[in-house]
Amino acid sequence: MPNTVQPLQQTEPPLQKRAQWLVLTAAFLGWMFDGLEMGIFPLVARPALQTMLPASHGLAPDKFIGTWMGYITALFLIGAAFGGLMFGWLGDRIGRVRAMTLSILTYSIFSGLCFFAQEPWHLGALRFIAAFGMGGEWSLGVALVMECWPRDKRPLLAGVIGAASNVGFALIALVGYFFKVTPESWRWIMIAGAAPAVLALGIQLVVPESERWKDSIKEGVARPIAEIFSSNLLTTTLLAIAFASVALIGTWGSVQWMPLWADQLTHGEVPRAKAVTQIVSGIGAILGCLAGALAAGKLGRRPAYFAMCLGSLLVCGYLFRFVHEYGSEFLLMVFLAGATTAAFYGWLPLYLPELFPTRVRATGQGLCFNCGRILAAVGALAQGQLVSSYGGSYAKAGASITLIYIVGLCLIWLAPETKDRPLPD
Repeated sequence: MPNTVQPLQQTEPPLQKRAQWLVLTAAFLGWMFDGLEMGIFPLVARPALQTMLPASHGLAPDKFIGTWMGYITALFLIGAAFGGLMFGWLGDRIGRVRAMTLSILTYSIFSGLCFFAQEPWHLGALRFIAAFGMGGEWSLGVALVMECWPRDKRPLLAGVIGAASNVGFALIALVGYFFKVTPESWRWIMIAGAAPAVLALGIQLVVPESERWKDSIKEGVARPIAEIFSSNLLTTTLLAIAFASVALIGTWGSVQWMPLWADQLTHGEVPRAKAVTQIVSGIGAILGCLAGALAAGKLGRRPAYFAMCLGSLLVCGYLFRFVHEYGSEFLLMVFLAGATTAAFYGWLPLYLPELFPTRVRATGQGLCFNCGRILAAVGALAQGQLVSSYGGSYAKAGASITLIYIVGLCLIWLAPETKDRPLPD
């Protein structure tokens, strides 16, 4: 087994192809387990918080649950932002593979520890630390894949990587479908969060390091943070943060709350409604990620992003304003909302690596994607406050937050078009 990925040739030797598939498999599984971790909390949040928050009679009401859901989601997003920066920096300094191994260990161990949480702030603290690893894994896996595969494969691979998290999101929802998540049983779901730790060992043993990264550091030690904020890259960095922010605010400020909304619409009497909603949303998201990346490869990065913003604005607007019952119409619109809002996660792994040179790529794309999570944390807090101010209405709050897509419709035309260009060295 070679320990490096050799420079791409017109006809690639079998060992090189094998190394490329190992890289892609590791990145796919790492991001899939990321999605699994992210999908756990929407399933367990309402029943977990119902038992932890004080209530005068029975379980805690939704206006208090919504507030705490906002706090914990915000902590998760802030943790992911710092994790993206920290592990991205590590990836540019010590290599993509070693840093990715550490990131997976971080998110799996601390997600599993949520089993022992007794107070809402326990959940918040453990999710915050787990998010460090989740934020880091994205930037490292994307950088590794894009640096090891040829240019003409990048749109499809970006869609596959983007879809990976939604595969995990749907898989944990399947667990929730067959295992009813109730105030008495939610802790057992958290055990699944520790499973990815096994993957970290395999990555360290068999996945080859990026040859592009090795070449990039021969001239000296990388100083990625200083460079991405230099005059040459500052505008690019700020625009990339904005594009990621629009996508993440829409997802974490509204779409991630759909299982809670389904539970509310059924008055908690259909425990599987949360899982079904998450499965339908996840299937839509898988298809949306693939479609978003392929559209960007065919149409160009800017037109594709514009179309995603417009589609998300229209679909979410209809869902949150005109659907008032759990049923077939609700699930159809959840599927469409999952597809349109997740299409960005096929677009981002394609576009962000094209903006930064190799020596700072992991830090640059990790910072931009995860700084978007800081702004998404503000959106999550706003959603929690809106749910409370709207008397526990997830729909009214979601209708307000998803107006963020209007910002993306305008900003994308300020960005550089990178279609058919090679990765910058």
